[in-house]
Amino acid sequence: MLLVADASALIALATCDGLSWLDALFGEVLVPEAVYREVTLADKPQAMRLHAYLQGKIRQVDMADFVYLDAYADAGETQAMVLYKSAGADYLLIDDKKGRKVAQINQIKTIGSVGVLIQAKKAGLIKHVKPSIDLIIASQIYMSTEFINAVLAMADEH
Repeated sequence: MLLVADASALIALATCDGLSWLDALFGEVLVPEAVYREVTLADKPQAMRLHAYLQGKIRQVDMADFVYLDAYADAGETQAMVLYKSAGADYLLIDDKKGRKVAQINQIKTIGSVGVLIQAKKAGLIKHVKPSIDLIIASQIYMSTEFINAVLAMADEH
């Protein structure tokens, strides 16, 4: 399987030491140049970890390929959606709510960082999702209490 990744979900997974789960669950992971530049800026959390992980996974994107956008899509999300289409990817890893809506309009299958946590548990890569969620929340990535409770229920960790 092929996964194309956007920035925010990569940062969340790097925060809980979950980047290796992407390779285990999806086989091949790609990012467009704009996402790589965004996540490896010196002031970004997990920049060094993501710089090392993304080596060999960065792709140039031909922006002549067409996707429907809204006024809020950033360069990374836009390039990730175009790369998804041009590479024939199976999933787009994206956490941004508006970005996920745009992806849906473009018939792009998405998974978020928390979806990866649940899949990692199902695959036996981790025993519990809660410790990873706790690390993500501690890094100041926002998740509502309702969302966390729903995820823990899905993961049978009430």
